[in-house]
Amino acid sequence: MTTTPDTALAAETAAAPVPAQDENVWTEPLDEEETAAAPSLPAPAGEPDLTGEAARPVPEAGEGDGGGDGAVERDAREFGKFARTGGWTFALKVARSVRPGGAHAGEAGGPGAKVSAKEFARLAGCSPERVMRFYRAWDRAADDGVVPVFEALVPGEDIDLPDADVWLGYYTSRSSGDSPRGQAISAVAEAEGIRPTKALEVAENPTALRAAILADPGTAQAARHALLDRLEDDPELGEDLAKDIARTGELSKTVAAAARTATSVEFVRDLIDNGEMTTPSGDRVPAPEHVVAEAKQHLALIEGLDEEDEAPYVADAQKAVRSLVTEAVESDPQLRAHERRARFQGKVRKAAKAFEELTLDDAADLYEDELLEQLETLQKAITDCISELRASAQGDADDAGDSLAS
Repeated sequence: MTTTPDTALAAETAAAPVPAQDENVWTEPLDEEETAAAPSLPAPAGEPDLTGEAARPVPEAGEGDGGGDGAVERDAREFGKFARTGGWTFALKVARSVRPGGAHAGEAGGPGAKVSAKEFARLAGCSPERVMRFYRAWDRAADDGVVPVFEALVPGEDIDLPDADVWLGYYTSRSSGDSPRGQAISAVAEAEGIRPTKALEVAENPTALRAAILADPGTAQAARHALLDRLEDDPELGEDLAKDIARTGELSKTVAAAARTATSVEFVRDLIDNGEMTTPSGDRVPAPEHVVAEAKQHLALIEGLDEEDEAPYVADAQKAVRSLVTEAVESDPQLRAHERRARFQGKVRKAAKAFEELTLDDAADLYEDELLEQLETLQKAITDCISELRASAQGDADDAGDSLAS
């Protein structure tokens, strides 16, 4: 029997093995029941096929089922369509044919009747969950105005679809992505510029995340920055971290040293930013220009150092700036008088508060000769202080009267 060239070519084409799917192209794994029910063909790059049957191109009029230019052209058209639209191609099939709770195929009158996700999945040979992932992706896109709403779609009718790269922003192949937790993770992943599926996979495998942090310094640094960013919105996490640090001896010492360094830097930076200095008594007053200029020089030196080398320089900078503040206060008569008055009043208030807190309910048990002598000495000091203040006030009043008289 003689084989014609065309027949031989067709035979070779039919016998040729299917090219292996590119290992760098992501394809959503089928559920176990889908694998047993309907093994799928390799999907075009960028998105899995919904089912083996759904992705199979339908022969057009005038084209045969065998090989030849018609089959090649048909494959090229289908490939080009998918390359432009990606997963939107399959999502449209679901969106225009599925209505959750819809009737079974053939039960509702007319070819335009939609079916339930369960019935569509049965006809497609896959799980209803997979169908609903495509349905929800279309729903999210419709909310953003990217695609038409379900009510505007009719089974069997094609529409213009968005570009393929838009699809990944709405579709997730993981069922966890539809939960409130998953949606929050997906939203942050999109804000960070990564695919939600990657973030969801990490969230579902905390042990794998732990292993990566323990093994890789870069991953550990990324985790550290993420925890610090989260502290503002998660006070409980901050409390837990603080407790863990306090229970770790060496780590707690390191944190205390870092806190002192940060406080010192903030002291210098606050003086520069606000143009005010804090006096020894705690008052805030305008800082002289030379004090601000000196503080800027110290801060510039600190910011030019590595973190591990800055601690001693920061301590020296704070000490130097404090000395400048003290000198500025002493060189200004009004500030010096105000500072003395503030310190004196502060000590008197502390002493008064201490006595107010004393109770003498058990005075008999508290009596001691030495204690009584201390109180008598204190009483004499208070009396002398009162007399001195009254005499000073009277002298000031007399001076003022003499000035007015003259």
